[in-house]
Amino acid sequence: MASNSRIIAPDAAGIAAAAALLRAGGIVAVPTETVYGLAARADDGAAVAGIYAAKGRPSFNPLIVHVADVNQAQKLAVFSPLAQQLAARFWPGPLTLVLPHRADAPVALLVTAGLDTIALRCPAHPVMQQLIAIVGPLAAPSANASGRISPTRAAHVLESLADVPVIDAGPCAAGVESTIVAIESSGWRLLRPGAVAVEELGAAAGPPLPSVSTGGPVVAPGMLASHYAPQQPVRLEALTAEQAEFHIGFGSVAGDATLSATGDLTEAAVRLFDLLHSAQASGRAGIAVAPVPSHGLGQAINDRLARAAAPRR
Repeated sequence: MASNSRIIAPDAAGIAAAAALLRAGGIVAVPTETVYGLAARADDGAAVAGIYAAKGRPSFNPLIVHVADVNQAQKLAVFSPLAQQLAARFWPGPLTLVLPHRADAPVALLVTAGLDTIALRCPAHPVMQQLIAIVGPLAAPSANASGRISPTRAAHVLESLADVPVIDAGPCAAGVESTIVAIESSGWRLLRPGAVAVEELGAAAGPPLPSVSTGGPVVAPGMLASHYAPQQPVRLEALTAEQAEFHIGFGSVAGDATLSATGDLTEAAVRLFDLLHSAQASGRAGIAVAPVPSHGLGQAINDRLARAAAPRR
C-alpha cells in the first residue's frame, strides 16, 4: 500500500511546497477539473523527461501545456481569430487548443514531441491555477502509467505511479479529459472528444472539419489506439456479463455498478474512470460495459471505452 507521506494538502502551505518542488525541476501530481495531471515546468527539458520516465510514456506522444490565461498562451502559440474566440468562450475549462507554436516559445522540445504545434489549455481548478501563477506554464499529462486508466482521485495516482507526490484535492469534477481541437486556417478539427461536448463547440464555432483518420501520426495527447486501459480485457455493448466479468452498467442495465442508473451522461463521465478502477480491482478476469449513447458527453465516454477495449501493444 502506498505511503500517505506522498500526499500534499491543497492548502497554502501545500501549494507552496509543491511549487518549490516544481521550480526545482521535480514532478508533482496535481488536481484539475478533468483528471489528475503529472506536472512539470514546461520550459525544463529534464523535468519534462521525468514525466515521460515516470509514466513510461512514448516520446512521440506530445503533452498539454497548462497556462494561466490567453495572454500567457499567446507567448507560446500563434492565435487566430477562431482560437481567440474559442478561448474566450471555454477558458478556463476543459478545452485544449492545438496551435502553431512560436519559434521562440520557452518550451522544452520534448513537450511538442518534435511537432510544429503545441497543445494548450487553461484549467479551471483553483489548485492548478495557483501553481501556474507561482511557477509558470506546466506540462501535465494524466498522472498514471502510460496507457492505463486515468486518475480521478489521489488514490488512483498512488496506485499507478511510484514515488510521485500528489496534491489531494478530492475527486475531479468532470471525470473525463479535456476535449482537444486543432485550429486550422479553414476551421477547427476534433482530435479527441472530451468534457466539452462537440455540440457546444459547434454552436460556438460552426461545424468541425472532417476528423483525422485513426492510425495516422500522433498529433495530440490521447490519440493512441490502445489507451486508458485496465489490466483485464474490456468488452463493450454488453447487455449482460459473463460469469468471470465485472459488469459496468448504464441506464436500464444495472451491472455490478452503474455509470448512471438514470442514463445521465454527465454523471457517467464523472464515474467512468472511477468504475474502471473498481472493475480492475475486482479480481474478475474481464470487464463488460453496457451500451452508452454517443451524443453529447457520450462521444467522449465511448472514445475512452473504445481505446480501453482496443488490442494491447
